Amino acid sequence: MADSSGSNPQSPGFTEKLKSWLCWSWTYICALWFAMVLTMVYVLRSPLKLQETVNAASVFLNTLTPKFYVALTGTSSLISGLILIFEWWYFRKYGTSFIEQVSVSHLRPLLGGVENSSSAGLFSSVNGDTEPRTNVAECKVWRNPLNLFRGAEYSRYTWVTGKEPLTYYDMNLSAQDHQTFFLGDTQQLRPEDSVMQKAWRERNPQARIRAAYQAIELNRECAAAYVLLAEEEATTITEAERLFKQALKSAGKDTNLVVYIKRRLAMCARKLGRIKEAVKMMRDLMKEFPLLGMLNIHENLLEALLELQAYADVQAVLAKYDDISLPKSATICYTSALLKARAVSDKFSPEAASRRGLSTAEMNAVEAIHRAVEFNPHVPKYLLEMKSLILPPEHILKRGDSEAVAYAFFHLQHWKRAEGALNLLHCTWEGTFRIIPYPLEKGHLFYPYPGCTETADRELLPSFHEVSVYPKKELPFFILFTAGLCSFCAMLAMLTHQFPELMGVFVKAFFSTLFAPLGFFADKMESFMPSCLWHQLANV
Repeated sequence: MADSSGSNPQSPGFTEKLKSWLCWSWTYICALWFAMVLTMVYVLRSPLKLQETVNAASVFLNTLTPKFYVALTGTSSLISGLILIFEWWYFRKYGTSFIEQVSVSHLRPLLGGVENSSSAGLFSSVNGDTEPRTNVAECKVWRNPLNLFRGAEYSRYTWVTGKEPLTYYDMNLSAQDHQTFFLGDTQQLRPEDSVMQKAWRERNPQARIRAAYQAIELNRECAAAYVLLAEEEATTITEAERLFKQALKSAGKDTNLVVYIKRRLAMCARKLGRIKEAVKMMRDLMKEFPLLGMLNIHENLLEALLELQAYADVQAVLAKYDDISLPKSATICYTSALLKARAVSDKFSPEAASRRGLSTAEMNAVEAIHRAVEFNPHVPKYLLEMKSLILPPEHILKRGDSEAVAYAFFHLQHWKRAEGALNLLHCTWEGTFRIIPYPLEKGHLFYPYPGCTETADRELLPSFHEVSVYPKKELPFFILFTAGLCSFCAMLAMLTHQFPELMGVFVKAFFSTLFAPLGFFADKMESFMPSCLWHQLANV
C-alpha cells in the first residue's frame, strides 16, 4: 500500500509530460507531412497534368472581362460588409464576437483544443489543488436596499419622459421576491393569498392593482394587498405611508411582512424629511431582528446618518459591518472612503502633494479610494458627473454598473457636501488601475473582477442607458478583419471599374511575384536531385 500510494503522485506528472511531448511532436509531424505532400504533388505534376490544368485556367482567366472582376470584388465587398454589420451588432448586444464564440465553442473541441487553464489557477490552494469556483456566486443579483416606490417614483418618471425605468427582468425578480417573502411560509394558501400570488405575477400594473382590491374584498385584513397598493397605486410618498401603516395593522405576527413594512415606513419617513425618526425606526428594526442582516438595512441607516451629517455614528456602523468576514458593497467601501477623504480633502492640493508627498492621513484616504474603486470601478464616473444618472433598478449586481447607479443616485449629494472630497476622488481614482493591470485575472484586495457583470447589468438596466463596461473591451479581431476586407474589396472594385487595363497588368505582376519563390524552389530541387530519380518517381 505504501508503494502504491507513493507512486500515485508521480503518475499524473508522467502523464502530463507524455501529453506535452506528444503535443510538441505533433506540430513537427504535421509540418513534415505538409512538406511531403507538397513534394509529392511536385513530383507527380506530369501524371496529374498539373501544367496543362494551370495553362487552361490561365487561358480561362485571360478571357474574362473587367466587368467580371468588378462584379466579383463588389460582391465580396457586399458580403463582408453584411458580416461586419452583424458582427458589430452582436458585439454591441452580447459583448463578444459571434465568429470567435462559435470557433471557441464548437470548432476548438473538434480540433482537439482545450480550455484556457489560466483562470483555473487563480484560485489554487497552497497544496496546488484547484478550488472549484463558479460564476454564479460572483454574479448573484441582490435586492436593492434603497429601491424606489413604483407608483410614487418610477411611474412619475414614466409619465414625464415616456420611458420605462424598469426592465421586465427586474420586475420579474421582484415578483418572485414578493411571492417567496410574503407567501413562502404558508403551507396552505388562503383564498386571498392565492389571489395575491397571481397578482405578483401579473405583468400589467393595473391588473396587479385590481387583484389587490379583489384580495381585500375576500379579507379586509390582507396585509400583502395593502403593500401592493402602497408600492404601485399610491402616487405620493404620503399616500404610500398611509397604506403601509394600514398594512402593518393587518400584518399580525408574520415576521417577513412586518420587517418589510417597517423598513418601507422608515424609507417613507426619510423621503418626507423626518430623518431622525427614520434612523430610530431602522435602529429598532435591526435590534428587533438581528438575524436579517442579508436585507442590508444598515445601508439604509448609513444613508440616513450621512444626511444628518452624523459622521461619528456612520463610523460606528462601518466598524460593525466593514468586516473582512462580511460581504462588501459599494455603500460600505465608498462610505468608508468618504469619511477618510473628508478628513483631508478640504486642504488637499495635488500640486502641494506632489512637492511634499502625501501625509499619513492623505495616504489612508487614497488607499480607501483605491479599495472602493477596485470593488466597483463604475461609481467614480457617476460621482464625478462624467456619466448621466438614471433611476436605480430594483435589483443590483454587486461590483456592476447597476450597483454603481444605485449608490451614486443616493450618495452623490453626500460627496458634494464634503468639501474637496470629489476633487480628491478625481485626482486619485484612476491610480487604482495601475495596481490591478489585469483585473479579470488577478485582484489586489478583492477577488478578480467577474467578467459576467456586463451581461447581467444589461438585463437589469433599461435599454436607453449605456451600460458601463470594465475593463473596456477592445474590438474583436474579426470585426477589424471584416472591416478591412470590406474596404479592400470595395477599393479593388472601384479601381477595376475605373482602370481595367492597369489593374490587369498589376494583378499579373502580383501573382508572378507571388509564385516566383515557388519557381525558384522547384528549379533548385531539379538541379540538386538527379534527373533519373525524378523520372523513376514519375513512373511510379
